Amino acid sequence: MDVRNPSSARPDEPVILERSGHPISRRNIDPDVLNILYRLHRQGFIAYLCGGAVRDMMLGKSPKDFDIVTDARPGQIRKRFTNVYVIGRRFRLAHIHFKNGKVIEVATFRRDPDLGEEADQEAAVDPRKAYGTPGEDAFRRDITINALFYDAVTWSVIDYVGGLEDLARRRVRVIGDPAARFTEDPVRIWRALRHAARLGFVIEEATERAIHSHRHLLATCPGSRFYEELNKDLAYETRPVFEALRKYGLLKYILGQAGEDYEADPGLFSRLSSLLDIEDRAKSGGFRLSQEEMYSLVFWPWMEPMFAGPPRDMSKILKDAFVTAQMRATIPRILRANVIQILIIVRSMIRALRTGRMRWSLKRSAHFEQASRLFFLIEKGRPPEQGESFESLFRQAFPSESTPGPKLRRSRWR
Repeated sequence: MDVRNPSSARPDEPVILERSGHPISRRNIDPDVLNILYRLHRQGFIAYLCGGAVRDMMLGKSPKDFDIVTDARPGQIRKRFTNVYVIGRRFRLAHIHFKNGKVIEVATFRRDPDLGEEADQEAAVDPRKAYGTPGEDAFRRDITINALFYDAVTWSVIDYVGGLEDLARRRVRVIGDPAARFTEDPVRIWRALRHAARLGFVIEEATERAIHSHRHLLATCPGSRFYEELNKDLAYETRPVFEALRKYGLLKYILGQAGEDYEADPGLFSRLSSLLDIEDRAKSGGFRLSQEEMYSLVFWPWMEPMFAGPPRDMSKILKDAFVTAQMRATIPRILRANVIQILIIVRSMIRALRTGRMRWSLKRSAHFEQASRLFFLIEKGRPPEQGESFESLFRQAFPSESTPGPKLRRSRWR
Protein backbone atom coordinates (compact mmCIF):
# COMPACT_ATOMS: atom_id res chain seq x y z
CA MET A 1 0.00 0.00 0.00
CA ASP A 2 1.65 3.19 -1.15
CA VAL A 3 0.62 5.81 1.42
CA ARG A 4 2.13 9.23 2.14
CA ASN A 5 2.89 9.95 5.78
CA PRO A 6 -0.43 11.35 7.07
CA SER A 7 0.88 12.56 10.43
CA SER A 8 0.68 16.21 9.32
CA ALA A 9 -2.73 15.87 7.68
CA ARG A 10 -5.31 18.46 8.77
CA PRO A 11 -9.07 18.47 8.21
CA ASP A 12 -8.55 20.42 4.97
CA GLU A 13 -5.53 18.39 3.75
CA PRO A 14 -6.44 14.73 3.32
CA VAL A 15 -4.25 11.98 1.99
CA ILE A 16 -5.68 10.83 -1.35
CA LEU A 17 -5.09 7.26 -2.46
CA GLU A 18 -5.75 6.89 -6.18
CA ARG A 19 -7.31 3.82 -7.79
CA SER A 20 -3.97 2.17 -8.51
CA GLY A 21 -3.00 2.33 -4.84
CA HIS A 22 -5.88 0.43 -3.24
CA PRO A 23 -7.84 -2.83 -3.76
CA ILE A 24 -11.39 -1.44 -3.68
CA SER A 25 -13.48 -2.27 -6.73
CA ARG A 26 -16.95 -0.96 -7.47
CA ARG A 27 -17.90 -4.56 -8.29
CA ASN A 28 -17.80 -5.19 -4.52
CA ILE A 29 -20.22 -2.37 -3.73
CA ASP A 30 -23.99 -2.84 -3.62
CA PRO A 31 -25.46 -1.44 -6.89
CA ASP A 32 -28.12 0.46 -4.94
CA VAL A 33 -25.39 2.14 -2.90
CA LEU A 34 -23.59 3.17 -6.09
CA ASN A 35 -26.81 4.56 -7.54
CA ILE A 36 -27.30 6.75 -4.45
CA LEU A 37 -23.72 8.01 -4.63
CA TYR A 38 -23.97 8.80 -8.33
CA ARG A 39 -27.36 10.49 -8.06
CA LEU A 40 -26.19 12.75 -5.24
CA HIS A 41 -23.09 13.60 -7.25
CA ARG A 42 -25.16 14.46 -10.33
CA GLN A 43 -27.24 16.78 -8.14
CA GLY A 44 -24.10 18.68 -7.17
CA PHE A 45 -23.47 17.13 -3.74
CA ILE A 46 -20.42 15.45 -2.25
CA ALA A 47 -21.18 11.83 -1.36
CA TYR A 48 -18.80 9.19 -0.05
CA LEU A 49 -18.93 5.63 1.16
CA CYS A 50 -17.67 5.65 4.74
CA GLY A 51 -16.84 3.67 7.85
CA GLY A 52 -16.54 -0.09 8.17
CA ALA A 53 -17.34 -0.80 4.53
CA VAL A 54 -14.28 1.12 3.32
CA ARG A 55 -12.11 -0.48 6.01
CA ASP A 56 -13.25 -3.99 5.13
CA MET A 57 -12.76 -3.55 1.39
CA MET A 58 -9.28 -2.16 1.99
CA LEU A 59 -8.57 -5.40 3.86
CA GLY A 60 -10.01 -7.55 1.06
CA LYS A 61 -13.15 -8.44 3.01
CA SER A 62 -16.81 -8.23 2.05
CA PRO A 63 -18.61 -5.45 3.94
CA LYS A 64 -21.51 -6.38 6.20
CA ASP A 65 -23.32 -3.17 5.29
CA PHE A 66 -22.78 0.15 3.53
CA ASP A 67 -23.15 3.65 4.93
CA ILE A 68 -23.06 6.90 2.97
CA VAL A 69 -22.09 10.37 4.13
CA THR A 70 -22.83 13.54 2.17
CA ASP A 71 -23.08 17.32 2.40
CA ALA A 72 -26.75 17.08 1.40
CA ARG A 73 -29.11 17.84 4.27
CA PRO A 74 -31.78 15.27 5.23
CA GLY A 75 -34.53 17.38 3.69
CA GLN A 76 -32.59 17.66 0.43
CA ILE A 77 -32.12 13.89 0.35
CA ARG A 78 -35.82 13.32 0.93
CA LYS A 79 -36.70 15.53 -2.03
CA ARG A 80 -34.44 13.54 -4.37
CA PHE A 81 -35.48 10.00 -3.40
CA THR A 82 -39.03 8.70 -3.16
CA ASN A 83 -38.34 5.92 -0.67
CA VAL A 84 -36.77 7.96 2.13
CA TYR A 85 -37.63 8.06 5.83
CA VAL A 86 -35.87 10.70 7.94
CA ILE A 87 -35.30 9.47 11.49
CA GLY A 88 -33.65 10.75 14.65
CA ARG A 89 -34.26 13.69 16.92
CA ARG A 90 -30.91 15.11 17.95
CA PHE A 91 -29.35 14.43 14.56
CA ARG A 92 -31.43 13.54 11.53
CA LEU A 93 -30.53 10.58 9.31
CA ALA A 94 -32.01 9.56 5.98
CA HIS A 95 -32.92 5.88 5.57
CA ILE A 96 -33.48 4.91 1.93
CA HIS A 97 -35.60 1.78 1.65
CA PHE A 98 -35.43 -0.85 -1.08
CA LYS A 99 -37.10 -4.15 -1.80
CA ASN A 100 -36.56 -7.16 0.47
CA GLY A 101 -36.20 -4.93 3.51
CA LYS A 102 -32.86 -3.40 2.50
CA VAL A 103 -32.16 -0.04 4.15
CA ILE A 104 -29.20 2.19 3.28
CA GLU A 105 -28.35 4.93 5.74
CA VAL A 106 -27.30 8.33 4.43
CA ALA A 107 -25.93 10.83 6.95
CA THR A 108 -24.93 14.46 6.55
CA PHE A 109 -21.33 15.42 7.36
CA ARG A 110 -21.13 16.34 11.03
CA ARG A 111 -18.72 18.32 13.11
CA ASP A 112 -17.48 17.75 16.64
CA PRO A 113 -18.49 20.85 18.65
CA ASP A 114 -15.28 20.46 20.66
CA LEU A 115 -13.10 20.55 17.55
CA GLY A 116 -11.76 24.04 16.90
CA GLU A 117 -14.34 25.91 18.98
CA GLU A 118 -16.41 25.50 22.07
CA ALA A 119 -19.99 24.44 21.49
CA ASP A 120 -22.56 27.00 22.50
CA GLN A 121 -25.86 26.16 24.14
CA GLU A 122 -27.80 26.46 20.91
CA ALA A 123 -25.61 23.81 19.23
CA ALA A 124 -27.00 21.24 21.63
CA VAL A 125 -30.57 21.86 20.50
CA ASP A 126 -30.18 22.99 16.90
CA PRO A 127 -29.01 20.03 14.77
CA ARG A 128 -28.12 22.35 11.89
CA LYS A 129 -25.20 23.65 13.92
CA ALA A 130 -23.79 20.12 14.03
CA TYR A 131 -23.32 19.88 10.24
CA GLY A 132 -19.73 20.08 9.06
CA THR A 133 -17.19 19.37 6.33
CA PRO A 134 -15.76 15.99 5.28
CA GLY A 135 -12.65 16.67 7.34
CA GLU A 136 -14.61 17.63 10.44
CA ASP A 137 -16.75 14.53 10.01
CA ALA A 138 -13.68 12.30 9.84
CA PHE A 139 -12.11 13.80 12.97
CA ARG A 140 -15.26 13.34 15.05
CA ARG A 141 -15.20 9.54 14.54
CA ASP A 142 -13.80 7.11 17.12
CA ILE A 143 -10.88 5.31 15.48
CA THR A 144 -8.77 6.09 12.44
CA ILE A 145 -9.45 2.94 10.40
CA ASN A 146 -13.19 3.67 10.52
CA ALA A 147 -12.79 7.27 9.31
CA LEU A 148 -11.83 6.56 5.70
CA PHE A 149 -13.97 7.75 2.78
CA TYR A 150 -14.33 6.21 -0.67
CA ASP A 151 -15.26 8.44 -3.61
CA ALA A 152 -16.97 6.27 -6.21
CA VAL A 153 -16.70 9.05 -8.82
CA THR A 154 -12.91 9.43 -8.70
CA TRP A 155 -12.32 5.85 -7.44
CA SER A 156 -10.12 7.22 -4.65
CA VAL A 157 -9.79 6.66 -0.89
CA ILE A 158 -9.69 9.82 1.23
CA ASP A 159 -7.92 9.85 4.59
CA TYR A 160 -7.93 12.83 6.97
CA VAL A 161 -6.81 11.05 10.15
CA GLY A 162 -4.02 8.56 9.34
CA GLY A 163 -6.28 5.57 8.90
CA LEU A 164 -4.38 4.26 5.89
CA GLU A 165 -1.14 4.10 7.83
CA ASP A 166 -2.88 2.34 10.72
CA LEU A 167 -4.41 -0.20 8.31
CA ALA A 168 -0.94 -0.88 6.91
CA ARG A 169 0.42 -1.33 10.44
CA ARG A 170 -2.62 -3.38 11.50
CA ARG A 171 -3.32 -1.29 14.57
CA VAL A 172 -6.29 0.39 16.23
CA ARG A 173 -5.74 4.02 17.21
CA VAL A 174 -8.22 6.49 18.67
CA ILE A 175 -8.55 9.79 16.82
CA GLY A 176 -7.23 12.63 18.95
CA ASP A 177 -6.18 12.33 22.60
CA PRO A 178 -7.36 8.89 23.81
CA ALA A 179 -7.75 10.03 27.42
CA ALA A 180 -9.97 12.93 26.38
CA ARG A 181 -12.00 10.84 23.94
CA PHE A 182 -12.57 8.07 26.52
CA THR A 183 -13.57 10.66 29.12
CA GLU A 184 -16.12 12.12 26.67
CA ASP A 185 -17.56 8.68 25.97
CA PRO A 186 -16.17 5.62 27.84
CA VAL A 187 -18.02 3.25 25.48
CA ARG A 188 -15.31 4.09 22.94
CA ILE A 189 -13.04 1.81 25.00
CA TRP A 190 -15.34 -1.11 24.26
CA ARG A 191 -15.53 -0.24 20.56
CA ALA A 192 -11.75 0.02 20.21
CA LEU A 193 -11.31 -3.42 21.76
CA ARG A 194 -14.04 -4.87 19.54
CA HIS A 195 -12.39 -3.73 16.32
CA ALA A 196 -8.94 -4.86 17.41
CA ALA A 197 -10.25 -8.28 18.43
CA ARG A 198 -12.26 -8.95 15.29
CA LEU A 199 -9.58 -7.72 12.92
CA GLY A 200 -6.66 -9.29 14.78
CA PHE A 201 -5.04 -5.83 15.08
CA VAL A 202 -2.88 -4.52 17.91
CA ILE A 203 -3.93 -1.52 19.97
CA GLU A 204 -1.70 1.54 19.64
CA GLU A 205 0.31 2.27 22.81
CA ALA A 206 -1.29 5.58 23.82
CA THR A 207 -4.74 4.13 23.22
CA GLU A 208 -3.90 1.05 25.30
CA ARG A 209 -2.59 3.13 28.20
CA ALA A 210 -5.76 5.19 28.19
CA ILE A 211 -7.88 2.02 28.21
CA HIS A 212 -6.21 0.85 31.42
CA SER A 213 -6.46 4.24 33.12
CA HIS A 214 -10.02 5.08 32.04
CA ARG A 215 -11.86 1.74 31.98
CA HIS A 216 -13.43 2.51 35.39
CA LEU A 217 -15.45 5.24 33.67
CA LEU A 218 -17.56 2.53 32.06
CA ALA A 219 -19.37 2.26 35.39
CA THR A 220 -20.93 5.66 34.66
CA CYS A 221 -22.48 4.69 31.31
CA PRO A 222 -26.21 4.00 30.90
CA GLY A 223 -27.15 0.33 30.98
CA SER A 224 -29.22 0.70 27.82
CA ARG A 225 -26.08 1.59 25.83
CA PHE A 226 -24.28 -1.42 27.27
CA TYR A 227 -27.16 -3.62 26.12
CA GLU A 228 -26.92 -2.19 22.59
CA GLU A 229 -23.16 -2.74 22.45
CA LEU A 230 -23.48 -6.26 23.85
CA ASN A 231 -25.97 -7.12 21.13
CA LYS A 232 -23.39 -6.05 18.54
CA ASP A 233 -20.86 -8.45 20.04
CA LEU A 234 -23.33 -11.33 20.03
CA ALA A 235 -24.43 -10.73 16.43
CA TYR A 236 -21.08 -11.39 14.74
CA GLU A 237 -17.72 -12.82 15.88
CA THR A 238 -18.22 -13.10 19.62
CA ARG A 239 -15.34 -15.13 21.09
CA PRO A 240 -12.44 -12.78 20.22
CA VAL A 241 -14.33 -9.78 21.59
CA PHE A 242 -15.14 -11.50 24.89
CA GLU A 243 -11.52 -12.57 25.22
CA ALA A 244 -10.40 -8.95 24.72
CA LEU A 245 -12.98 -7.68 27.21
CA ARG A 246 -11.68 -10.16 29.79
CA LYS A 247 -8.03 -9.36 29.06
CA TYR A 248 -8.61 -5.67 29.76
CA GLY A 249 -10.92 -6.26 32.73
CA LEU A 250 -14.14 -4.95 31.20
CA LEU A 251 -16.45 -7.93 31.67
CA LYS A 252 -17.18 -7.04 35.29
CA TYR A 253 -18.40 -3.60 34.23
CA ILE A 254 -20.76 -5.15 31.69
CA LEU A 255 -22.02 -8.38 33.30
CA GLY A 256 -21.56 -7.60 36.98
CA GLN A 257 -20.88 -10.67 39.13
CA ALA A 258 -21.06 -12.95 36.10
CA GLY A 259 -18.34 -10.93 34.38
CA GLU A 260 -16.28 -10.80 37.57
CA ASP A 261 -16.46 -14.60 37.87
CA TYR A 262 -15.46 -15.04 34.25
CA GLU A 263 -12.45 -12.77 34.83
CA ALA A 264 -11.39 -14.44 38.09
CA ASP A 265 -11.83 -18.11 37.09
CA PRO A 266 -9.74 -19.17 34.06
CA GLY A 267 -11.50 -22.53 33.87
CA LEU A 268 -14.94 -20.95 33.85
CA PHE A 269 -13.97 -18.50 31.13
CA SER A 270 -12.29 -21.28 29.13
CA ARG A 271 -15.63 -23.08 29.08
CA LEU A 272 -17.37 -19.92 27.83
CA SER A 273 -14.67 -19.22 25.25
CA SER A 274 -14.96 -22.78 23.92
CA LEU A 275 -18.74 -22.47 23.52
CA LEU A 276 -18.43 -19.09 21.80
CA ASP A 277 -15.84 -20.53 19.43
CA ILE A 278 -18.24 -23.35 18.51
CA GLU A 279 -21.01 -20.83 17.93
CA ASP A 280 -18.78 -18.51 15.88
CA ARG A 281 -17.78 -21.39 13.59
CA ALA A 282 -21.40 -22.48 13.24
CA LYS A 283 -22.40 -18.89 12.50
CA SER A 284 -19.83 -18.63 9.73
CA GLY A 285 -21.45 -21.71 8.19
CA GLY A 286 -24.90 -20.11 8.14
CA PHE A 287 -26.25 -21.38 11.47
CA ARG A 288 -27.58 -18.53 13.60
CA LEU A 289 -28.90 -18.51 17.12
CA SER A 290 -31.71 -16.22 18.20
CA GLN A 291 -31.05 -13.43 20.66
CA GLU A 292 -32.44 -15.53 23.53
CA GLU A 293 -30.23 -18.46 22.54
CA MET A 294 -27.09 -16.30 22.36
CA TYR A 295 -27.67 -14.85 25.83
CA SER A 296 -28.38 -18.34 27.13
CA LEU A 297 -25.08 -19.54 25.71
CA VAL A 298 -23.20 -16.66 27.37
CA PHE A 299 -24.70 -17.35 30.80
CA TRP A 300 -24.69 -21.17 30.67
CA PRO A 301 -21.17 -21.74 32.11
CA TRP A 302 -21.87 -19.26 34.91
CA MET A 303 -25.28 -20.67 35.82
CA GLU A 304 -24.64 -24.38 35.27
CA PRO A 305 -23.18 -24.94 38.79
CA MET A 306 -26.39 -23.51 40.26
CA PHE A 307 -28.24 -26.61 39.07
CA ALA A 308 -26.22 -28.87 41.39
CA GLY A 309 -27.85 -30.45 44.42
CA PRO A 310 -31.38 -31.66 45.13
CA PRO A 311 -34.36 -30.48 43.08
CA ARG A 312 -35.22 -26.85 43.82
CA ASP A 313 -37.13 -23.95 42.32
CA MET A 314 -34.57 -23.25 39.63
CA SER A 315 -36.60 -20.49 38.06
CA LYS A 316 -36.38 -18.46 41.28
CA ILE A 317 -32.70 -19.33 41.83
CA LEU A 318 -31.66 -18.16 38.37
CA LYS A 319 -33.85 -15.09 38.57
CA ASP A 320 -32.25 -14.13 41.89
CA ALA A 321 -28.79 -14.71 40.35
CA PHE A 322 -29.55 -12.17 37.63
CA VAL A 323 -30.73 -9.63 40.21
CA THR A 324 -27.84 -10.02 42.65
CA ALA A 325 -25.25 -9.97 39.84
CA GLN A 326 -25.95 -6.23 39.41
CA MET A 327 -25.16 -6.31 35.70
CA ARG A 328 -24.48 -2.93 34.15
CA ALA A 329 -26.03 -3.98 30.84
CA THR A 330 -29.78 -3.50 31.09
CA ILE A 331 -31.04 -6.84 29.83
CA PRO A 332 -34.84 -6.63 29.39
CA ARG A 333 -36.87 -8.57 31.91
CA ILE A 334 -38.63 -10.66 29.26
CA LEU A 335 -35.28 -11.63 27.75
CA ARG A 336 -33.96 -12.70 31.16
CA ALA A 337 -37.10 -14.77 31.74
CA ASN A 338 -36.71 -16.50 28.37
CA VAL A 339 -33.04 -17.24 29.06
CA ILE A 340 -33.96 -18.82 32.39
CA GLN A 341 -36.55 -21.09 30.79
CA ILE A 342 -34.15 -22.13 28.01
CA LEU A 343 -31.40 -22.99 30.49
CA ILE A 344 -33.75 -25.02 32.68
CA ILE A 345 -34.82 -27.08 29.65
CA VAL A 346 -31.21 -27.53 28.49
CA ARG A 347 -30.29 -28.86 31.93
CA SER A 348 -33.24 -31.29 31.82
CA MET A 349 -32.07 -32.53 28.40
CA ILE A 350 -28.52 -33.11 29.62
CA ARG A 351 -29.75 -35.07 32.63
CA ALA A 352 -32.19 -37.05 30.50
CA LEU A 353 -29.43 -38.35 28.24
CA ARG A 354 -27.58 -39.57 31.32
CA THR A 355 -30.50 -41.07 33.23
CA GLY A 356 -32.93 -42.08 30.49
CA ARG A 357 -35.70 -40.09 32.17
CA MET A 358 -37.08 -36.97 30.55
CA ARG A 359 -39.87 -34.59 31.56
CA TRP A 360 -41.62 -34.58 28.20
CA SER A 361 -44.13 -32.06 29.46
CA LEU A 362 -41.39 -29.54 28.68
CA LYS A 363 -42.18 -30.04 24.99
CA ARG A 364 -45.16 -27.78 25.51
CA SER A 365 -42.80 -24.92 26.33
CA ALA A 366 -42.39 -22.26 23.66
CA HIS A 367 -38.62 -22.50 24.27
CA PHE A 368 -38.20 -26.25 23.76
CA GLU A 369 -36.85 -25.98 20.21
CA GLN A 370 -34.47 -23.20 21.20
CA ALA A 371 -33.19 -25.30 24.08
CA SER A 372 -32.75 -28.27 21.72
CA ARG A 373 -30.55 -26.22 19.39
CA LEU A 374 -28.51 -24.91 22.30
CA PHE A 375 -28.20 -28.44 23.71
CA PHE A 376 -26.39 -29.61 20.57
CA LEU A 377 -23.86 -26.76 20.80
CA ILE A 378 -23.21 -27.41 24.49
CA GLU A 379 -23.16 -31.21 24.54
CA LYS A 380 -22.21 -32.15 20.98
CA GLY A 381 -20.01 -29.20 20.08
CA ARG A 382 -21.93 -28.57 16.87
CA PRO A 383 -25.32 -27.37 15.66
CA PRO A 384 -28.03 -29.97 14.94
CA GLU A 385 -28.06 -31.44 11.47
CA GLN A 386 -31.05 -31.24 9.15
CA GLY A 387 -33.99 -32.99 10.80
CA GLU A 388 -32.02 -33.73 13.97
CA SER A 389 -33.53 -32.89 17.35
CA PHE A 390 -33.10 -33.72 20.99
CA GLU A 391 -36.05 -36.09 20.79
CA SER A 392 -34.46 -38.10 17.96
CA LEU A 393 -31.19 -38.18 19.89
CA PHE A 394 -32.98 -39.46 23.00
CA ARG A 395 -34.73 -42.21 21.00
CA GLN A 396 -31.39 -43.43 19.66
CA ALA A 397 -29.88 -43.53 23.14
CA PHE A 398 -32.92 -45.11 24.83
CA PRO A 399 -34.97 -46.94 22.20
CA SER A 400 -37.02 -48.76 24.84
CA GLU A 401 -38.11 -45.54 26.52
CA SER A 402 -41.34 -44.03 25.32
CA THR A 403 -41.47 -40.49 24.05
CA PRO A 404 -44.69 -38.52 24.04
CA GLY A 405 -47.11 -38.65 21.19
CA PRO A 406 -50.50 -37.06 20.76
CA LYS A 407 -52.76 -37.88 23.66
CA LEU A 408 -55.92 -39.85 22.84
CA ARG A 409 -59.07 -38.72 24.54
CA ARG A 410 -60.84 -41.50 26.39
CA SER A 411 -64.41 -42.05 25.28
CA ARG A 412 -66.95 -41.02 27.88
CA TRP A 413 -69.02 -44.14 27.01
CA ARG A 414 -66.36 -46.61 28.14
